[in-house]
Amino acid sequence: MTDPDLNLLIALDVLLAEGSVAGAARRLGLSASAMSRTLTRLRTTTGDPLLVRAGRNMVLTPYAEEIRGRTQKAVFEARAILRPSSAAFNLSTLERSFTLRTNAGFIEIFGAALIAAVAAVAPLVQLRFMPKPEKTAKYLREGLIDLEVGVLGDMGPEIRLTALYRDKFVGVVRKGHSLEHDGEITAAKYAALGHVVVSRHERGTGPVDTLLAELNLERKIATMVPGFPAALAVAQASDLVALIPSTFLLNQPGLNGNSGEARLYVFELPVKTNEITVSLMWHPRSEADPAHRWLRQLVLKVCREKVPG
Repeated sequence: MTDPDLNLLIALDVLLAEGSVAGAARRLGLSASAMSRTLTRLRTTTGDPLLVRAGRNMVLTPYAEEIRGRTQKAVFEARAILRPSSAAFNLSTLERSFTLRTNAGFIEIFGAALIAAVAAVAPLVQLRFMPKPEKTAKYLREGLIDLEVGVLGDMGPEIRLTALYRDKFVGVVRKGHSLEHDGEITAAKYAALGHVVVSRHERGTGPVDTLLAELNLERKIATMVPGFPAALAVAQASDLVALIPSTFLLNQPGLNGNSGEARLYVFELPVKTNEITVSLMWHPRSEADPAHRWLRQLVLKVCREKVPG
């Protein structure tokens, strides 16, 4: 009896995860025609169509749905077996690439310190940062990343996490803005100003708007931008007010003990919002991996040094 080609297992895992021949081809670096041929071989080997046409899309067959979790687990187990033994774990000689999914602000605030901390003890380790346009556990579940940083959403019960630091929103305007010299910043005064709002999904409202609505107030939204760094840049160059997590100001000149002339004026919001807990998340399959555990501890150390308490 001829043994099956175990390379097909990797292709099967990606096909079931993507639910698309074109998507699987992109992930594996193959042409669409080569991926189609691989799917044909998988159908012959398993005796099941695996992916079938449903309108313009492809859907998994019942058998494919049934084996999806088992296939993913088998691929991860195989890769773990072929990884160097933990007994030989040595940071100075460890050659590995770790992928972290974070927003741009985390990279700006903590990226340089984390890269330096890794290089100091594990010079052959590479960190790769992946953008985070939305909250989803897909990347952790499918092994596309090693760690995710952010505010916990609906990530599923299996995802492991540890709190990195607590954050809160503050108001920010350019230095010399009228708010800096206008005395008490009331909710009415705050709402009446023009605002630059961060929104990735064109929603533009959040907890601050809910609290203002309870006072029959509404912010005057002048513009929306996709991220907090952009909001800071707009506020610094205009009379608009930005709503920013306080950690995004850690590296700003003239603030938090930094040298240079302050370009921003920071103030407490006139409505009380809840603190934000920023967490480090990973999949259980990496729990006992010594290199992964070392990196988790290092990320925690770097963050807590920058944001004590």
